[in-house]
Amino acid sequence: MTDTLIGVLGIGGMFVLLALRVPVGMAMLAAGFFGTWVLNGQRSAVAILSAETFSAVSAYSLVVIPLFILMGNISSAAGFSRGLYDLAYAWVGRFRGGLASASILGCAAFSAVSGSSVATAVTIGKVAIPEMDRFGYSSKLATGSVAAGGTLGFLIPPSTGFVLYSILTEESLGRLFMAGILPGILLTVLFLAAIALTTLIDPAAGPRGHRVPLDERLGRLMGAMPLIAVIVISIGGIYIGVFTPVEAAGVGATLVLIFAVVARKLTLPMLRDVFLDTIMTTTMLYVIIIGAGIFSPFLALTQIPESLGNALSALGLGPLGTLIVILLAYTVLGMFMDALSMLVVTIPIVYPIILGLGYDPIWFGVVAVIVIEMGMITPPVGINVFVVKGVAPNVPMAAIFAGVLPFWFAMIAALVLIIAFPGIALMIPNSMFN
Repeated sequence: MTDTLIGVLGIGGMFVLLALRVPVGMAMLAAGFFGTWVLNGQRSAVAILSAETFSAVSAYSLVVIPLFILMGNISSAAGFSRGLYDLAYAWVGRFRGGLASASILGCAAFSAVSGSSVATAVTIGKVAIPEMDRFGYSSKLATGSVAAGGTLGFLIPPSTGFVLYSILTEESLGRLFMAGILPGILLTVLFLAAIALTTLIDPAAGPRGHRVPLDERLGRLMGAMPLIAVIVISIGGIYIGVFTPVEAAGVGATLVLIFAVVARKLTLPMLRDVFLDTIMTTTMLYVIIIGAGIFSPFLALTQIPESLGNALSALGLGPLGTLIVILLAYTVLGMFMDALSMLVVTIPIVYPIILGLGYDPIWFGVVAVIVIEMGMITPPVGINVFVVKGVAPNVPMAAIFAGVLPFWFAMIAALVLIIAFPGIALMIPNSMFN
């Protein structure tokens, strides 16, 4: 039996485990450990298991994970998301589809402290969907805007997707965070354009709201200022070189905690729940990191990435054609796998191919995160759709999937623009680090 065939069987076994609802980290760990055992023996497999586990739990750079998760959890528990939504509504609510646009803007702002698409969709959805229902919005537009807006949490820094991509590829997390800023803004604008087009075709889908006086708009701006200050200080600190990503996460989490305590937004039971949720989420991500660290050496031993790269080169599609094939494969996988699973399973295979094609790995990190975002609202899995269904149980699943369709095409437009103009992703990190 050849090494490549063993690799194929190992990957197949991993997908069987995933189908049986085994957590992705444990499925990758099992496939990598036993595959390495078959190829290199028990001693090598145990050595990789112990080394990767120790390096993951002791790595200073990974401290960014619990700190950013803590920052998002405190912000959510303290109700700061409501202030962001109210601010967005005060400025854009008077336009047709304004509440849906406010949901997108609220999601974009909250993404800058949460790093999680699910947390963003749940937090903003609980505030926005009842308001849109009260103003007579179409259930498709109301739920679709929240489900799609939540995906911004996977792209706008601090993004869990970029953290995992950085770990899997050993690319600079600071560069990845900076590379996500302009694409995040671009995708937000395209989502707003999708709402404008939807309400232009069907004005009844998103009625205009009332005009908020200027003094009240400024008052809401002041009310949201603490969280805006955290976003500017933490992300801006990375941009100007004052903080590393780990330091920015620590500063952001501390500031959010201080603001929540001063505003008396947190009780001791709430704080306990925040810490428990942070520990549980961090543990899940660390298991994924450990599993990916064991699975990647196994793939290298099987030479599957190299064989796949040679096969794609033999097709004669050229770099762009090969990239399109890879993105189409991601789109299909997105129909059946959740975002984190797609990222950790595919990047060890795809990353060497991307380097061989001559593409910038930071740029590809942005492209990969966006196409994985598409899977969050693509049937039949579409995790963000299921999350919004939980917030709006009376809305049929088919209506939510129909509601996200305009935003799905907006993501396609964003991908086309970033592929055609790589500077959208690379301008900020290149200006900072070169």
